[in-house]
Amino acid sequence: MTIQKVQEVFQEPACGHNQAKSEKDRKKGCTKVATPGAAAGGCAFDGAKIALQPIVDAAHLVHGPIACEGNSWDNRSALSSGSRLYRTGFTTDINEMDVVYGGEKHLFKAIRQIRDEYHPPAIFLYQTCVPAIIGDDIESVARAASEKFGLPVIPVNAPGFAGGKNLGNKLAGEALLDYVIGTMEPEYTTLTDLNIIGEYNLSGELWQVKPLLDRLGIRISACISGDARYREVASSHRARAAMLVCSKAMINIARKMEERYGIPWFEGSFYGISDMSESLRNIAKLLVGRGAPADLLERTETLIASEEQEAWDALEAFRPALSGKRALLITGGVKSWSVVSALQEAGIEVVGTSVKKSTPEDKERISALMGEDAHMIETLTPREMYRMLADAEADILMAGGRSQFVALKAKVPFLDVNQERRFAFAGYKGMVTLVSEIHRALANPVFGLLRQPAPWQPECRLTPLV
Repeated sequence: MTIQKVQEVFQEPACGHNQAKSEKDRKKGCTKVATPGAAAGGCAFDGAKIALQPIVDAAHLVHGPIACEGNSWDNRSALSSGSRLYRTGFTTDINEMDVVYGGEKHLFKAIRQIRDEYHPPAIFLYQTCVPAIIGDDIESVARAASEKFGLPVIPVNAPGFAGGKNLGNKLAGEALLDYVIGTMEPEYTTLTDLNIIGEYNLSGELWQVKPLLDRLGIRISACISGDARYREVASSHRARAAMLVCSKAMINIARKMEERYGIPWFEGSFYGISDMSESLRNIAKLLVGRGAPADLLERTETLIASEEQEAWDALEAFRPALSGKRALLITGGVKSWSVVSALQEAGIEVVGTSVKKSTPEDKERISALMGEDAHMIETLTPREMYRMLADAEADILMAGGRSQFVALKAKVPFLDVNQERRFAFAGYKGMVTLVSEIHRALANPVFGLLRQPAPWQPECRLTPLV
């Protein structure tokens, strides 16, 4: 079953990368396997867990050794406006006896204990490498537990050895499509119900966007999966339109929901002023096309004009200090181009952006933003990154937490823009926050002190005391 799903995900027809392949290569799928010891980007299990854990009122049970739950724990600051159950770690913590005799009974007891003590609306059950190797059938256990307890138990068959984190994201999406979406009906519907797919509410970014939609009378039917409730996701098939935030992660959900339920979708970004405005326009167009009031388009333009003016006024204070500054952007996926757009609006030059996790469509957007001479970086070793920073090719490094030590060694300011960050950069207010954080990092006086020669170095001439 897992092999079949993996191949189905690899041959995703809505993926531009697959469309560009020959028929022979398309059948092979994305068969690139990580080199042992070089899988720092995360495994398939990790990708599935971080994609579904923001469903905040569900229990998330990891079937495997305790290290699997420990290593995947809290590596995303996805926030909740209600239930905190998603912050509780559940694992079967299988041991040597489970490996010898099988861990299915152990797993069934764990599901019963969660049901009795926490009463969640659903339990997501994650397969990991060890139980997958010994042959534990989590689908059968989930089915038996669902019948026994009258509780949805959703098997997420994404053992780590299946592939990388991005594959795990898509396998999580397949689990939602197979076992969750369409299994419940919403309490009510409106003509402006919208699904947001691939948004995880990192540091509360969804909350930067939701007030804008509320002012337009647009209701978020379900966010898959940031700050989501199980019932919202289960009844999301009644939405009128959908926005896909990250195609690398959940394009299969958007495509299959359009095929099954007729929900049109587009891919957009909430980063940067112009991209935020364009996303609002596209949302309004799709909804009006599905029967929403025609004046939604006019009201959207009025809102955009007001919010853009307020954001530009706020950014004007930072422009003199940031104009001409150079940034090196080491991230991936949708951020490889959406953050570029945001930085350019602030007057910052992007000297290079990584595209290791980007789709061909992402690269096309980068070329459109940065020109044909855009410096798109496939791989960048820490040594090469250090050289670029030390040679002053960039004034600031914007990347994930693992790269901050290279920046500190090069005595260059660093700003975390990946999933571990603690600031919300989405929407108009998020753009102002992003620019203010860049300004604060660049203006930090410690870097000026670090670049001065030490008192014991010959270049330093101390003034004698009189």
